[in-house]
Amino acid sequence: MDIFLFVIIILFASILQTSTGFGFSILATPFLLLLFSPMEAIQINLILSLVISCALIRKIRKDIDFQVLKRFVFGSVAGLPIGLLIFLFVDIPRLKLGVSIIILLLTLLLIMKLRIAQTKSRDFIAGGLSGTLTTSIGMPGPPLLLYFSGTDTEKGKLRGTTLAFYLFIYLISLLIQVIFVGTNQTIWISSGWALPLVFIGLFLGQILYRWINQHYFRIFTYIILLFTGIYLLIDR
Repeated sequence: MDIFLFVIIILFASILQTSTGFGFSILATPFLLLLFSPMEAIQINLILSLVISCALIRKIRKDIDFQVLKRFVFGSVAGLPIGLLIFLFVDIPRLKLGVSIIILLLTLLLIMKLRIAQTKSRDFIAGGLSGTLTTSIGMPGPPLLLYFSGTDTEKGKLRGTTLAFYLFIYLISLLIQVIFVGTNQTIWISSGWALPLVFIGLFLGQILYRWINQHYFRIFTYIILLFTGIYLLIDR
């Protein structure tokens, strides 16, 4: 049963990440926590997300907004060590509660057509929050997803820029986790077994991406955000 659940988690999360540019950590991390310890779940998520970003980077290069990407990266540099300190010293259930409430409130505001203007300072803030959540709970996606949804970013630009950002954030986060928290054999063996599923997900996700128009893409985004917020609220 555990093997079957692992297969389903990795396959669907890979399809979601490939077709939308986000979602692997949002979908995979909560369910991987049912099978692994928090450290193992987060590091498996980081490894597999990094593989997906590496595999797709050439195909999505034309959709990347490099100026926004640069600001995300600089912002995340400040957020990464903060997230590590939270992971090591702060009560994670309380962190999940706070994050879940913020995600749910902002998602409801987005559904009610709240829109924000994209600025350089907000790019830095979104990157910083993403970096903080990556090393603390292994979920860099919600801040970027909320931000891009509020600015009505076109789906190609959203997918390309977030995947390029993940290539940086996942690599640095994985190195930080391994150095300061440690790693084990279970993480790397499980990640190795998951690789064929990831590549199947890459193929199916590319097909799905071509079928999704901008309207349904936005609806799909709201569903994922609501799922994330509700899960974090319940799983404490």
